[in-house]
Amino acid sequence: MRRDEEKGEAAVFQRVVLKNASPYHYMKVCLVLEDESTKLSAVELKQFIITGLKTLYGEVGAALNFDLLKYDEDTFTAVLRVYSKWLVKLWSSLTLNGFYQNQACAFRVLQVSPFLLALSGNSRELQLD
Repeated sequence: MRRDEEKGEAAVFQRVVLKNASPYHYMKVCLVLEDESTKLSAVELKQFIITGLKTLYGEVGAALNFDLLKYDEDTFTAVLRVYSKWLVKLWSSLTLNGFYQNQACAFRVLQVSPFLLALSGNSRELQLD
């Protein structure tokens, strides 16, 4: 016999369902520039993203905290980490960035996941032997 039954109390169970247990989301993005010979460092890319956030959301947007975890200068591909609650704001500002140093550009969001490991591979590019 359980202790709560001995005391005459009913057992209380609580079901907790979390939409997303991860506090972060990870984004794999690629910057497509009109002039492909343009060089862009990791610092310049992060500043470009912050400028886009500031343009769209003002000072509050510029203060949005995100991290540039990995960046490939040859392909302009980056992995970003952002708090899940700010994912939509970051994504929308990336989508609306249209010009970098007076040349047309566009961010392509390649993958988004609450798990960093999910960005390590792409099932669409999987080749079975």
